[in-house]
Amino acid sequence: MESNKENNHLTADIREAGRAARALSSSSAEKRNDLLRRIRDGLFADAHGIFEANRRDMSAAETEGETSSLMKRLVFDRCKLDAVQDGLVAVEALPDPIGTVEERRLLDDGLVLEKVRFPLGVIGMIFEARPDALVQIVSLCIKSGNGIVLKGGREALETNKALVASIRSSCASHPLGSGWMVHLESRGDVDFILGMDKDIDLLIPRGSNSFVQHVMSNTRIPVLGHADGICAIYVDKDADVTMAVRLAVDSKTQYPAACNSIETLLVHQAIAPVFLPEAAAALEGNGVKLKGDEATCRIIAVEKASPQDYDTEFISLTLAVKVVESYEEAVEHIAEHGSGHTDCIVTENEGLARRFMRDVDSSDVFWNCSTRFADGFRFGLGAEVGISTGKIHARGPVGLDGLVNGRWLLKGQGHVVSDYSGASPRKFKHQELPADSPSMAAEN
Repeated sequence: MESNKENNHLTADIREAGRAARALSSSSAEKRNDLLRRIRDGLFADAHGIFEANRRDMSAAETEGETSSLMKRLVFDRCKLDAVQDGLVAVEALPDPIGTVEERRLLDDGLVLEKVRFPLGVIGMIFEARPDALVQIVSLCIKSGNGIVLKGGREALETNKALVASIRSSCASHPLGSGWMVHLESRGDVDFILGMDKDIDLLIPRGSNSFVQHVMSNTRIPVLGHADGICAIYVDKDADVTMAVRLAVDSKTQYPAACNSIETLLVHQAIAPVFLPEAAAALEGNGVKLKGDEATCRIIAVEKASPQDYDTEFISLTLAVKVVESYEEAVEHIAEHGSGHTDCIVTENEGLARRFMRDVDSSDVFWNCSTRFADGFRFGLGAEVGISTGKIHARGPVGLDGLVNGRWLLKGQGHVVSDYSGASPRKFKHQELPADSPSMAAEN
């Protein structure tokens, strides 16, 4: 009985978030930007309490023996606070995504069609261990006019509660309020909201492979995200060795717990005798444990890799290395073992690099740069709600554009379809018009 009451209360809160989101979406960009500024200032004012809450989470996680990769994602310190505040500033500076005309077409005299961007509605964000992700998604939802249902992992509960309290306090006196935001604290709430396909328009899960698969398999709500981050760098025979070593080190060690750090290093056999000793010295010097195939082990002294190692997201300082005979073998390995997240080629051969960008079907495909650049803030998106490896709606780091969708608007003067059919039908003009003027839905 108590569970039914809680579910009824949750349903009411989420439906209220939908109503509040409609007010948010129809508000001016300046009002939404003002809300972002208030939240940024509030986080700074409440920093001490947020850090204290995070220390409680960190202490509990350490007591429970959580992994080092989770501990790194869990921390919310001055550096993380500075980063999320920078993200809030960046999101505020982005153009308003609501009401942008993507296409405008004259179908016939007096019959004008527009495709205009509007918010999705209510977003369900389910994430593990990353308190900073909470602020990122809130900022993007405010800017894009969407409601948000937040559910963080139990390991970050105290930090998330402190962040939500700060955000609500900052919004309390603002005309838009904070009703567009719902914070879930119980694990049982997740399974309940998976069934709310009439009230939640998109789910974004961020966490382990098993967790994301559970969400995808147990809901009719569209899901945006990725289950794995098995990223690779391919060092071509025409690579600059010094550059390749530096990129491999950064891609693996700059933040090994991130989904865009590399788990596989593919090396062309022609450059392997020169590259691998230098790369091994640099990587092992940064604490990386290397595991290699037979060809790798003949060049450098490392542990023999198992076949499963090339399908593993280590999210730690472990890296699987493989020597390949050709470019084609490298691309085939990525297609078979990669997760479609981020993959990179290091080469001075421009033609081959351009071919790699066509051949590798990942959401992010790079040439001569670290895979760690696969990030919404670094892409200039302000922040991101996650990285999508799916092939519909949004792909790669998902920022504002991924939280709005097209809506077709058609204005006529009494036009009827029967005039365009029959024995002597009128002909459509289908004339493309400039899309840079305000939409027909814009306020006067």
